[in-house]
Amino acid sequence: MTTATEHLRPYTYGDLPGLMSLMTGDEKHGPAATSTLDVLWVLHDRVLRIAPERTDDPGRDLFLLSKGHGPMAYYAVLAAKGFLPAEWLADFGAYDSPLGHHPDRMLVPGAEIGSGSLGHGLPIAVGTALGLRAQGRSEPQVWVLIGDAELDEGSNHEAIAFAGPAGLDRLHSVVVDNASASHGRPGGISARFEAAGWSAVTVDGRDHEALYAAFTAPHPGRPHVVVAQVEPMSA
Repeated sequence: MTTATEHLRPYTYGDLPGLMSLMTGDEKHGPAATSTLDVLWVLHDRVLRIAPERTDDPGRDLFLLSKGHGPMAYYAVLAAKGFLPAEWLADFGAYDSPLGHHPDRMLVPGAEIGSGSLGHGLPIAVGTALGLRAQGRSEPQVWVLIGDAELDEGSNHEAIAFAGPAGLDRLHSVVVDNASASHGRPGGISARFEAAGWSAVTVDGRDHEALYAAFTAPHPGRPHVVVAQVEPMSA
């Protein structure tokens, strides 16, 4: 059997549009995927302590893709980092392809959860961080990527309200804000998290250095959220 690493070449950020172009179909959710591209790349290239050979390592960081409807950018980044062969991309969404319209953790190397049903990722991340704390494991960090429209779901607000007072400082959330939420928040998205005791930073979601600085900002004793603002979906 051919492995992903046998296909690996040194892909760069500039290769991602070409990798994404291999995936076609009517349900690819291209704009939703493209809105997450820079966040996904900076995380996987410079922040997350994960690798194809570490998918079962209990000390690895855990990345949860909650914004799973439109995973093209995620699949492209996973291919670029050697988790899966780039050849898989051309079969995206096919009946016998492991790369479905929503990621399946049983089929996609590197995927930690099955996702696509909006509103689940942050609560799962909170539970994961609690589980790590209960086991006395302080090394792994938990990251979850959500969309701004997911904040319309009440399950996320329960998770936000719990995580701050619980002091889950291994928990990190990235909200990709493309102005698709139905309900506005006084003071913006960051203010909602800050009110619940989170550390919060809002940055340009296309600026890699700003993203990296926000992702690595210290936040002792508190969970951390980065709001990555990108162009509106209607643009």
